[in-house]
Amino acid sequence: MRWISAQDSNVGSVREINEDAILVHPRMDLWAVADGMGGHDAGHVASSMVVRALEHLSPKDSLDVLVDAVEDCLLEANQRIIEFADIMLDGRTVGSTVVVLMIKGRVGVCVWAGDSRLYRCRRAEFVQISRDHSKVEELVEQGCLSRAEGAVHPDANVITRAVGVTPSLSLELTAFEVQQGDTFLLCSDGLYNVVPASEIRDVLLNYSLETSVEHLMQKCLNGGATDNVSLIVVQGDQGGVSRTTSLSGEQRPV
Repeated sequence: MRWISAQDSNVGSVREINEDAILVHPRMDLWAVADGMGGHDAGHVASSMVVRALEHLSPKDSLDVLVDAVEDCLLEANQRIIEFADIMLDGRTVGSTVVVLMIKGRVGVCVWAGDSRLYRCRRAEFVQISRDHSKVEELVEQGCLSRAEGAVHPDANVITRAVGVTPSLSLELTAFEVQQGDTFLLCSDGLYNVVPASEIRDVLLNYSLETSVEHLMQKCLNGGATDNVSLIVVQGDQGGVSRTTSLSGEQRPV
């Protein structure tokens, strides 16, 4: 099975700078979304450093080796961001969330830190594969808050892990079976904080790859888009040629 993808990233309706960064690595069936934080002239540097570290990866023979290489890249980016902040920003805290999807054969792996997410749409089932590293998510898991209460909690945007924030970066990893017909969505919180999960699922189920990206972005912008918005939609294409559709809409065979 070959994999095709389409992606978009938008500054939104309020922010002046897009602090998100996305990576599509079709030759390796690897995709990533990074959401920088740290304010003007800092967050976008952190997310770019994360993506640049990953884009220099070379193809690996096995998924295990690829996962190890991705983790090493993120650990290296963690150190570089800390050094950048110490030298250029007088030690100010900056960082970036990251979510990475890798697929080899019938196995997928997600590696992440923070609250950028990976979802899977399989037939009518829409599930979140990653788990937010956030203060509110911890309270929900402990039973202190309901999921609905967590969505409106004043600390809803407080994350507990990110690349570049502390010298010791703790990444989370999960592996799962991949089936023909699966659709995956990687996104920053700018999307899911505006567009409900039920609407995201309906779009993925009812529209083509490129059109689904366009519809999701438009829904977010229509909803106000107070944050940057980035998303990548990945679909299996048995017997096809791997390709990615960029912001310009051009399909690049690989």
